Amino acid sequence: MKDTLKRASAVASALLPDALIAGGAAAVSYGAHLIYSPAGYIVGGLLCLVAGRLIAIKGGE
Repeated sequence: MKDTLKRASAVASALLPDALIAGGAAAVSYGAHLIYSPAGYIVGGLLCLVAGRLIAIKGGE
């Protein structure tokens, strides 16, 4: 049981930064949407482009 919890904790700690980044990007996009509706889609698209670029760079290492 302890080994399982340790493995689950390791996986959760590895995924936490990505989850926080995705949540922050969603919050920024939604905030822009509340100000001006099309801006939310534009900001969301830009954040997706940046995330895709960072993943591509990270995958090339």
